[in-house]
Amino acid sequence: MAFTSPLPPTDPLGIAPEHEALAAWLDSQRSELLSKLDGLDEEQADRRMVPSLTTLHGLVRHLTKVEHIWFVTRLSGGADPVPFGWPEVKDGDFRLDESAGLDADVAAYVAACERSREIFATLSLDEVRTSERFGDFDARWVMIHMIREYAQHNGHADIIRELIDRDTQS
Repeated sequence: MAFTSPLPPTDPLGIAPEHEALAAWLDSQRSELLSKLDGLDEEQADRRMVPSLTTLHGLVRHLTKVEHIWFVTRLSGGADPVPFGWPEVKDGDFRLDESAGLDADVAAYVAACERSREIFATLSLDEVRTSERFGDFDARWVMIHMIREYAQHNGHADIIRELIDRDTQS
């Protein structure tokens, strides 16, 4: 069965207060990720097209983990376990052998994004947190970091999708 994204495409706002603009840009990147899966079946979404473990399905799982780390763990201080065994399980997000399937992982991703939105909505952009790796950072930095993270991985997703489509047309 062909995948259809549950997230509608969104365009960032041209003029908006900073908090709202950053949220809209991130939502645009989130929907862009799932759009790369549109029309594919699960085998195609799981297909490794590059030497690494990176697949379209794996990118969904990876960004589920990233959403959790930045919003739940770092911004809200939650102690919920990070998905896919991180940090103990190396590349657990890209290892699909223990996945419940693409639909389940997309549902977990959509839920993680919603939880992140709820957390961000309660924060001032100037709220500061601290981590060993990054030192002091504010909520604004997290949003910019997340937009960059998505843009990078959406570029990977573009290339993987092109390779899948090329194989399908051959």
